[in-house]
Amino acid sequence: MTEELGALLPVVRSSPPGPNSLALARRLSKVESRNVTHLTPAFPVFWEEAKGANVRDVDGNVYLDLTGAFGVSAAGHTPARVVEGIQEQATHLIHGMGDVHPPAKKVEFLEALSRLGPWPDSRVILGSSGSEAVEAALKTALLVTGRPGILAFEGAYHGLTSGPLAATYREDFRGPFLSRLYKGVRFAPFPDGSDGKKEVRRSLDRVRWFLREGDGGDEVGAVIIEPIQGRAGVRIPPAGYLEALADLTWNAKALLIFDEIFTGLGRTGALFGFLHEKVVPDLLCLGKGLGGGLPLSACVGPARIMDAWPPTRGEAIHTSTFLGNPLACVAGLAFLKELEAEELIARSRILGEKLLGLLTGALHGIPEVHEVRGRGLFVGIELRDATTKAPLSGAAVRIANRALRAGILVLPAGAEGHVLELSPPLVITEKQVEWVVPQLRTALEGALEAD
Repeated sequence: MTEELGALLPVVRSSPPGPNSLALARRLSKVESRNVTHLTPAFPVFWEEAKGANVRDVDGNVYLDLTGAFGVSAAGHTPARVVEGIQEQATHLIHGMGDVHPPAKKVEFLEALSRLGPWPDSRVILGSSGSEAVEAALKTALLVTGRPGILAFEGAYHGLTSGPLAATYREDFRGPFLSRLYKGVRFAPFPDGSDGKKEVRRSLDRVRWFLREGDGGDEVGAVIIEPIQGRAGVRIPPAGYLEALADLTWNAKALLIFDEIFTGLGRTGALFGFLHEKVVPDLLCLGKGLGGGLPLSACVGPARIMDAWPPTRGEAIHTSTFLGNPLACVAGLAFLKELEAEELIARSRILGEKLLGLLTGALHGIPEVHEVRGRGLFVGIELRDATTKAPLSGAAVRIANRALRAGILVLPAGAEGHVLELSPPLVITEKQVEWVVPQLRTALEGALEAD
């Protein structure tokens, strides 16, 4: 029986980017701000269709997607339950008035999402993007503590709208807008295990200082961290670190926010990333896969914290036009059902272990491969100079470009573009996993030889 789109291996009919992609790139360059889409003669390809772990471009090439579309397609591209739910809902109600006359589906989705939370009485603020979820969490912390200061971490990525951007570390994102950003954000070192106990101690000492003595700025009321840093290169803190961080945060009567927009909902082989540790945050930010492909995010917390928000008197002090959009809520409901029915969390754990093991074996002995690390289907391959151990700047970008020509979609990560990040749909097949590992080695070796 012929395999269908979703479980296919790549089929490259026209060297990417093909003529149709190149034509669309020329058209796009005339209508979109030049800051948005990276356009070169070798990049990007334009998508036309996607299913499961496959993407088909406008030139008929079929790719194996190891990006999950920034992790959004956790349940695969166009999952059946999500498609059916959207089609059915679209015949009845496409848009409601989320904070005035809400769609019934908003209530159903909030009830389902609340049941997932680690608290018996969860309360939720919905949004459309991860940035909105982080914004809601930071506002909540201010209402609870009365202290506007924020403690974030080196390497952090929380979004690019003004509030979250202030807590995002990378200078290339922050630099042009520093004059408009909140000045009360401090950054502590993020320990990724590269320097053992010294690194953990250095980070916790800095956190302790910011929370107790401070630097004379606004007193810290919110500590926000990604349980695994995604955009920084799948950086995983040592075991016990998050628990120690929580103790320091709560002793200082600040709130602990976990940004699980990337790590939540099965990506790491657990429902939430914090379940790998002995700690539950005060607030949880979710997004990406939550909407099954539609824009949907959430800030979730227990009633004792979320009730710091005053009851609305007819004008909500935090809302948006598309809050609780019925199509997005139906897609979210379908995604949560897909997550359970297809046992995607267990699949992420099992296939993630296999992928990590295969990559570790295949890349062993390549001097520039500093580390292969991951948790669930969230894997990073870090590349450093074999002699100096400095980040191999741009190496992952060059590997991603070579992989593209072989029919593999993968993204670079890390401020230096030196980490190859893998976050495939959780429905990726075992056959696809086994096939792609030697192909990645070939792309990696080719890029390093070209250097």
